[in-house]
Amino acid sequence: MKFIDIHTHTISNQNSVFEIENCYPNAVGFKKSFSIGIHPWYIKKENIKDELLFVEERLQEVNCCAVGECGLDKLIETNFELQIDVFKKQVRLSEKYQKPLVIHCVKSFQEIIQLKKEINPSMPWIIHGFNKHKQVAQSLTKNGFYISFGKPLLSSNKLQEAFLSLPLDTFFLETDDSKILIKDLYQKAAEIRKLKIIELQEIIHQNFNKVFIK
Repeated sequence: MKFIDIHTHTISNQNSVFEIENCYPNAVGFKKSFSIGIHPWYIKKENIKDELLFVEERLQEVNCCAVGECGLDKLIETNFELQIDVFKKQVRLSEKYQKPLVIHCVKSFQEIIQLKKEINPSMPWIIHGFNKHKQVAQSLTKNGFYISFGKPLLSSNKLQEAFLSLPLDTFFLETDDSKILIKDLYQKAAEIRKLKIIELQEIIHQNFNKVFIK
């Protein structure tokens, strides 16, 4: 059974791993499984229209797995209302093309939760690179979000406590932009949950099939 990495910036090409490459509107190739979206860090008002068209074209490719990463970030200078507008436009693409949404969220969890309540999307929303305490994690899953954990899970007690507190059908693992191996992350995650690695693989396969496979 393969390890599933739902969000990576570097394809490893290991036969034992199924990975989804995170792509931006300036990417080329798209031969592997990928997600694509406009990251809030790179929003430029003059480019939004063209980039949304490019994203929409790529979403129609068979190996496109998700919209994103997209989202909200209060630590950047980009106008927050503009971020919300671009995020909503990508939500509409997620719904139109029936692709889950991979979300970058920094200090904006209340806003993301409120938007989900207002929009009531049919497609799953996944918070990627989660690095907060268990109260935030539990609030997210209670509101129907999935949560993806990356490298910080290896060493953060706060994050390990959050991971341990979640229902088994609500999480994923990812390498993001780190150099770690996804199987090392599975090893630690299995340890935390007191599971065998094959049991954890089965759980994440079930979650993946529910979220990503139409």
